Amino acid sequence: MVSCAVEGGCPSDYIAVAISILSLILLLTRSIFPFLVHKVARTKGSGFWIPLIQVSASFNLLLSIVRSLNFLKFKKRHWWQSCYVWAVWVEGPLGFGLVLSCRIAQACHLYFIFVKRRLPLIRSYILLPLILLPWIAGAAFIHMRKPLNYRCHMGTWWIIPVVSLHTLYVAALIGFTRAVRHIEFRFNELRDLWRGILLSASSIGVWIAAYILNEIHDDISWLQVVSRFLLLVFASILVLAIISISSSQPLLSQISLRRKGTREFETMGQALGIPDSGLQSRSELASTVNPNEPLDKLLLNKRFRQSFMAFADSCLAGESVHFFDEVQELSRIPEDDPVRRIYMARHIIEKYIISGAAMEVNISHRCRQEILTTPNLARPDLFHNTLNELIQLMKTNLGKRLLVIHVLHEVPRRSQCEN
Repeated sequence: MVSCAVEGGCPSDYIAVAISILSLILLLTRSIFPFLVHKVARTKGSGFWIPLIQVSASFNLLLSIVRSLNFLKFKKRHWWQSCYVWAVWVEGPLGFGLVLSCRIAQACHLYFIFVKRRLPLIRSYILLPLILLPWIAGAAFIHMRKPLNYRCHMGTWWIIPVVSLHTLYVAALIGFTRAVRHIEFRFNELRDLWRGILLSASSIGVWIAAYILNEIHDDISWLQVVSRFLLLVFASILVLAIISISSSQPLLSQISLRRKGTREFETMGQALGIPDSGLQSRSELASTVNPNEPLDKLLLNKRFRQSFMAFADSCLAGESVHFFDEVQELSRIPEDDPVRRIYMARHIIEKYIISGAAMEVNISHRCRQEILTTPNLARPDLFHNTLNELIQLMKTNLGKRLLVIHVLHEVPRRSQCEN
């Protein structure tokens, strides 16, 4: 017992490592399931890279515990096995600190979107490093003072500020979550956040207790073995609990958890339950298209818009028509339902408005900034000026006469585009 407590390789150590590997497999499976099974397109922006960072930070946290607490036997020690590399930097800023910082950034994002009804004032790629800054400063201070012994343990007086930093970040996460508790989320973001906080807080409680015992009583062999076993096992539970469901991609969350026999959502409009989303009314099916009407009037007809969209897609210029179609979906949500309007508006912004979006539309900088800096994402005229610009662009680039001929006479799309 004494030998493996110092050098590693106890039976309980291998059991804990196996549990941590299983948790990482479950974490990766949950993260990539929607993309592999349901063929969900990868989104750009924080909705994709923050969950990716969370997964990487979870791997860092578990690996750092294994390396710094001697779970496995190593005959030689190299510079990359240094206590300050694993126990300070990888476990702190790049592990536990980064996991909590990502979740705080997501909770902050929900707060600005649904409480303040505007996009966050600070972009996520700036906010995340700012939240992580205390961890980096703390790790740098510990590295300079070098309080760790040869077994990567520090004294009692150093444990107090370290545990306080862990507790502070959990409290910050709870604070932002409480700020959005009155919002009636459609995709259960609040329930998922509270569930993740409850499980992770319970895990962190046991984790901190085991951490303190492991640091202080490094002279008791059996306690070292038990405490480090609990450290790794509850860290594995923590990384699974804290990344329960991505609160930044509600539609993706619905798809990833979809069970057999449930309704399949292909658009955000369907996921939000917009009446007759994606369907044509009887009047639109029976109506005839008048080519003398202006393009903005013609586009209000679902039948014309779908044909126009197919033609524009064949010419690789369909972003504007898709944008028009989704804004029409937004207009069908009542103004007294701000939560659903915000969901749809945020979806449109992430898909069409922000720079580098999957289907970024060609609009002026003034229109783009008007949307990105709006004080109210639920206002009914949010995309009014953008629609006017895009309609003029469609008239200029595609030509009204060519499009009407295409719709009415069903001329092959490819030949029309080439002509």
